[in-house]
Amino acid sequence: METTKDFEQFENLEEEQLPVAKHKLHDWTHFAGLYAAEHVAATEFVIGATFVALGAKTQDILLGLLIGNILAVLSWTFITSPIAVDTRLSLYTYLNKIAGDSMTKLYNWANVIIFSVISAAMVTVSATAVRFAFDIPAQLNWYPTNLWFVLIVFGVGIVVVSIALYGFNAVSEFSGICAPWLFVMFTSGAMILMPALSLDVLGKTLPSGLTDFMAMGNQSIWTGIDSNGEPGIGLIEVIGFAWAANTITHFGLIDMALLRFAKKKVYGLATSTGMMFGHYVAWIAAGIMGAGAAVILGKSIVELDPGDVAYYALGWSGFVIVIVAGWTTAITNLYRAGLAAQAIFYNHSRKKTTIVVGFITIAIACFPFVFSQILPLLTYAGLLVVPVGAIVFAEHQIFPRIGFTRYWSSYRNLTFSTPAVASWALGLLFGFGLNALNVMSFFYLFIPTWAFTILVYTFLAARYGAKDAYPQEEEEEKIRNQNIAKYQEQKGKMEKKHIKDTSIFSRILKLISVTALVITLILGGIVLFDSADENIYIANRAQFYQYAFICTILYFITAYWAFQRAKQKQKI
Repeated sequence: METTKDFEQFENLEEEQLPVAKHKLHDWTHFAGLYAAEHVAATEFVIGATFVALGAKTQDILLGLLIGNILAVLSWTFITSPIAVDTRLSLYTYLNKIAGDSMTKLYNWANVIIFSVISAAMVTVSATAVRFAFDIPAQLNWYPTNLWFVLIVFGVGIVVVSIALYGFNAVSEFSGICAPWLFVMFTSGAMILMPALSLDVLGKTLPSGLTDFMAMGNQSIWTGIDSNGEPGIGLIEVIGFAWAANTITHFGLIDMALLRFAKKKVYGLATSTGMMFGHYVAWIAAGIMGAGAAVILGKSIVELDPGDVAYYALGWSGFVIVIVAGWTTAITNLYRAGLAAQAIFYNHSRKKTTIVVGFITIAIACFPFVFSQILPLLTYAGLLVVPVGAIVFAEHQIFPRIGFTRYWSSYRNLTFSTPAVASWALGLLFGFGLNALNVMSFFYLFIPTWAFTILVYTFLAARYGAKDAYPQEEEEEKIRNQNIAKYQEQKGKMEKKHIKDTSIFSRILKLISVTALVITLILGGIVLFDSADENIYIANRAQFYQYAFICTILYFITAYWAFQRAKQKQKI
């Protein structure tokens, strides 16, 4: 029978350093909400304009984004999720088991920087919406030129840090509240500005069918001509763009940190809420909104910032969507950055490291150039971490199948794994070398880089001890994992069971919040389908601006109120 002494070694470890306990696993709905909110973000406004600037064609957008995002969902499902669910560890903790402290610290430092900058960029985006609302001058330099803008960034950033501070549950809870509203507002925004675009191109408020829509898209949105007047990207590039947009999290395995909480491996499919809506519908909707706002303002779509586009699409609700969409992405990435920092400073709690990283993030967010460079950052960051994902994939999935020993490095007590460090370095040299030689489209470089690193790591690991047998160490590892499971089971019995809130008042609150979303969609439908001419369209649009904002306020009050009542139920 196990005693308290058997579990003493686990008491002093941070929760993040242990596999996720069974009683803390989540259903697929948590991940559907989390990914939906994270990937329906402020960046969608920018990426919507990016496809226009890159000169994609309408047909390529509709088909290419569909294929590319399906490939991304499958990457999470068959590459990331199985390893996350098997181990219940974050990538940072897993990497430490197979590559030693030296490489892990180097890699975690890279991730702290990457995710802090991504989070900072999203804080800056949210701040630009507040800036727009208070008529503070646009920040066009790489440094801030207005004290009020800095104060706004600080205020927005504090919210991000506060939510990320409380870990995965807080992140998923916040995302769960925001996700349904974000879905509705992106859809509504496209409906509000499509008539303006149709009037400008077709001379009528509504395209008659797919042929009209394609003609409108080809003429004023995705014209096939880039911002320099040259022929733009084609179907293959659009597919690659959509697939590669999140290589850092699926092929790079960063999202082991999130999916380790999944009850089943198949929950990787829940990422489809983010990909098929956020990276398909929302990118298309953002293109329509951007083009429509450009028509109203008489500017090019590439000259507009998210605040401009969102305001003319959604009125005051547009300010809210830019702020909330920025928050949801910033919070998730700050949570990841906090995890990486905690893996470096393992003597400190994740909350402490998140606070420190959070304030550094806020400081970075004060410099507007961060957001303007977010797309190159995401692309290069993906190529930077893909070799590490390949090393972990090889260790976990390939080694047991070819007779190698998983975790061989830790069994040999190596603090520095030459095979891992050399494979990462050679993978980077290979990937960026292909890019320098312009051998293939940049968007697909992660595929040969990933495969190359797997081969190199497998070869080097074999020479350094992976082919050897470690029966005693494997038995000790097995016993340790069994003791962890028993320790967590013991702790789980002391925690309260989940009690569902079924009270009548809570049901009424939920009904009101859903009704507010339905009314918003109906108002958007009226603008799109019941605007016979330009005057009626302008009147309907003004009506939407007014009542959609009321519905937005009503939704967040009732949804948050119902959520808090459900949490209070758990404390009784």
